Order: sequence, then structure tokens, then C-alpha cells
Amino acid sequence: MSKDYLDLYDALIGGVKSEAPVLETAEGDCWAMAAWSEGMGLGMMTPGESVPPRYPEGLTGLSLRDAAKAAMSWNLREASFGLAAVNAYYNTPARLAALGCGESIKNYPTVGIDLEGKTIGLVGHMHGPQGMREKARAVYIIERAPKPGDYPDSACDWLLPRCDVVIITGSSLINKTLPHLLSLCENAVTILTGPSVPMCPALLDFGIDRLAGLVVTEREAMRAHVQGSVHGSPYGMGQSFLIK
Repeated sequence: MSKDYLDLYDALIGGVKSEAPVLETAEGDCWAMAAWSEGMGLGMMTPGESVPPRYPEGLTGLSLRDAAKAAMSWNLREASFGLAAVNAYYNTPARLAALGCGESIKNYPTVGIDLEGKTIGLVGHMHGPQGMREKARAVYIIERAPKPGDYPDSACDWLLPRCDVVIITGSSLINKTLPHLLSLCENAVTILTGPSVPMCPALLDFGIDRLAGLVVTEREAMRAHVQGSVHGSPYGMGQSFLIK
């Protein structure tokens, strides 16, 4: 594995410069949430507390700069909140407007990519873009908790190097599998997607071709969605973005 891929965490977390405090956190079965005065971010709730947390009192009240460091925790539940804090910093309506990268969910996230006859890998159980299965030569779904038809995540070393396009769940930032996954996708168009994805163009320097995520615009509705453990898409409470 190239050291460059590991360095993506330094670029991501080091870019969080704000000393503004995390005002609140919340959780449900699906998502961890963190918010500050300028934005709200999500991280997929990822189980795993075999390692003590870095911040046993939680992230509320910490500066965004410090809270972001929790994304590197090997207590994966804490890392879920850490990435939510990272996303609260990056994924703001003001930053979305400045970057001009809003994209309709209908075109998301492979707009402009010809999928005809391609071999496609999906890391994480997801539907993928509309019409993908009809166009693709083969589709491999690789999942840590595989459902019928999915491949176990141990198959990634065999399957991903065969792929022309690989779509990776943003939760791979939380469980720290992303650097290894990227090392397997050097010959593929690689897309990081989902509400856990930060709107951080610096990540494109690490073998990622596209970032496709969510900026929360309806904070009250999103809070209720998270705390209610609603098992539906959160995209209706925000604006999707696509950075290429």
C-alpha cells in the first residue's frame, strides 16, 4: 500500500482549521450527527468499541479542529462522530455555493461516465446509478455484512483490480479501509459516495476521481431523521454535490 493513500487523512483532518465549537451531536441506528453554527454533518454509525474512545466525554463543546481528530479513532463508534464533525465543517451551504458543485440526485454520481460494457465494483451494499446493471458487463457488490448476491469484503483484492469503475461508500473513511481500497483501484474511475463523504477537493489528490455527498440544509428535519433511526435516504433534507 502506498503511503500516499494513508496521507489522505492528514489532508482531510488537517484542513479543518476552525476553533468554533461543536454545538451538538446526536445518533440513531443509521447515522451519527454533529453540528456547529455554520453546518451539520453525518457519518454512518459504525459499530465497534473494543478500543477506548479518545474523547470519553464526547465531542460536544470541542473545537471542530479537535473533534475532527476523532475520525482517526479506532473506536469506530467515536470515529463515526469524528467524521460527522469533519463533514459539518466541509459540507456547508456556503461552501457548496463557493465551489458551485451542486448536482441533482437524478444524475448522481456517474453523470457523464459511459457504463456500457464496463465492469463495475460497488464497495458497500448500494443500488448504484440508474440503468447501471442493464449497461454493465458485470457488477460486483462487495459488503462487510453481505446480503444475498453480495461478495464478502475479503473478495476486494481479487475483484476490484478487474473493475473499470469502482463506487466506494464514504463509510470506508470511518473503518479506515479506504486507503487499501484505493490501492486496488489505480486503473479504475473511482468514486467516493454517500452522506459520509466530505466536500474536500484535497481528497482528489489520492486516487479518487469523484466525491459525491450531501450538504444538510434542513437541520431540524435531519436531526429528527437521525434520532428517529429512520431507515430511509437522508438526501431529501439536503443538496447533493459532485466534485470531479
